[in-house]
Amino acid sequence: MNLSGIIVGAAVFLSIGICHPAVIKMEYYWGRNSWWVWLVAGLGFSAASLFIQSAILSTIVGGFAFSCLWGIHEMFLQEKRVLKGWFPENPARHAYYEKKRQELK
Repeated sequence: MNLSGIIVGAAVFLSIGICHPAVIKMEYYWGRNSWWVWLVAGLGFSAASLFIQSAILSTIVGGFAFSCLWGIHEMFLQEKRVLKGWFPENPARHAYYEKKRQELK
């Protein structure tokens, strides 16, 4: 029985489960301009996956890399969700959100 597909699938599912709440928290505390953190993480994990000998582990790390890179896109979408009122805004950044709402009108 070959369990590698199940292992990789579960690991990528877990990476998505880690990245999604992390995007929400990062946008809340640091704003969308923290997207570069996802870029650095994604590129770092991509590079690391190239040097890992184990095919399964390399695939898992590569999957995590692309979950991080997808986090860049999600960071910008998260700000839009906050502006729509779907997620709470950070009160310390209220002026920023108000300015963005005025720009959208």
